[in-house]
Amino acid sequence: MSMFSGLIRVMERAARKAGGRLRRDFGEVEHLQVSRKGPADFVSKADMRAERTLYDELLHARPDWGFVMEEAGVIEGDEGKPRWIVDPLDGTSNFLHGIPHFAISIAVQEPKLDGKGWGEVTAALIYHPINDQTYWAEKTRGAWLMDARLRVSARRNMTDALIATGIPFSGHGDFAEWSRIFGAIGPEVAGIRRFGAASLDLAYVAQGRFDGFWESDLNDWDTAAGCLLVREAGGFVSDYRGRSNPIHSAQILAANQTLHSKLHKLLAGSLR
Repeated sequence: MSMFSGLIRVMERAARKAGGRLRRDFGEVEHLQVSRKGPADFVSKADMRAERTLYDELLHARPDWGFVMEEAGVIEGDEGKPRWIVDPLDGTSNFLHGIPHFAISIAVQEPKLDGKGWGEVTAALIYHPINDQTYWAEKTRGAWLMDARLRVSARRNMTDALIATGIPFSGHGDFAEWSRIFGAIGPEVAGIRRFGAASLDLAYVAQGRFDGFWESDLNDWDTAAGCLLVREAGGFVSDYRGRSNPIHSAQILAANQTLHSKLHKLLAGSLR
């Protein structure tokens, strides 16, 4: 791991520590005490323990940085300092149902130069505890799986493309909107997959496993790391109107340049 910068090492060390605990809890998932946070939105003790571990580790390394966390919310840091955007368990429903597809996502977001709001994401890490795999990226340094460089797929034809998405569920998302998009994209591509962890979907786009991804009604902690991974792997990320921001969560479309253009045309047309 000689390619890791000091910052990525901090992130990876925190993710591995939290991930080890998640693996142990996953082995006893049927014994976890689970409480409802909202419709079909479960929070387990494992989730909360993982978030606390990440918070403690990252705070120790950068005591003046702020946080945006799924459970704890926004914790302000010193003025002018970056902040961590953390999802301790992306794929909670998979985890609680014994499906080994979930991840830890950590991103670093910089304050805008004028001090008004937040700007670029400059570092990202997605850790898959079950496979013990670390996806990471830093701005201008590329995207990586461990020490292997990642590139988005080179496919150009929609009929060859495998696209990932997230499907609305109880209390989340717009079924009518999703159905229109699916109706436009589905007949044009080789297949559509829904695996239930947006961070890993985006990591797989960066890796070239998936050729594209779309979803809406997500949160910044779901996509902040994945957006940078895809971009540093040579891909494009936008909202449904084609606009590009550092983080897309309310609407996100990611793919290589050619397929992004084709997917965007279908998606935008379906919503007119």
